[in-house]
Amino acid sequence: MEPQTDLRLAQCFVAVDDHDKALAFYRDTLGLEVRNDVAFEGMRWVTVASPLQPDVEIVLEPPGASPDASPADRQAMARLLAKGMLRGVIFATADCDALYARVREAGGEVVQEPMDQPYGVRDCAFRDPAGNLLRFVERPRG
Repeated sequence: MEPQTDLRLAQCFVAVDDHDKALAFYRDTLGLEVRNDVAFEGMRWVTVASPLQPDVEIVLEPPGASPDASPADRQAMARLLAKGMLRGVIFATADCDALYARVREAGGEVVQEPMDQPYGVRDCAFRDPAGNLLRFVERPRG
């Protein structure tokens, strides 16, 4: 049996502790579009996406948002988020330095200034308002 070849990423999830702060960062600082912002089964369903990737969305959700998560699980996830221990995402950009300057000027928490990596990319890193690590990668041209 051959593996499926028609699979594409549709959504990924990033834990946030404050939707409004997250929106200010992802929408206003990074320039992502808000695709959904609705109440859903007692929570807020917020998705953002790059206008360059209309079929890929990032869901901004509270830590431990699964209906199957116990109160203890939710507390553990909230503690990990507060420590910055949950994984974020890696974005591709055409100009790492310009993006770095824009996010830094907007007050983003710098983790790493732009630098050339030995594996062939230039990248920088920030934490979002919830503490998630976000990397921004500029791939070599050509």
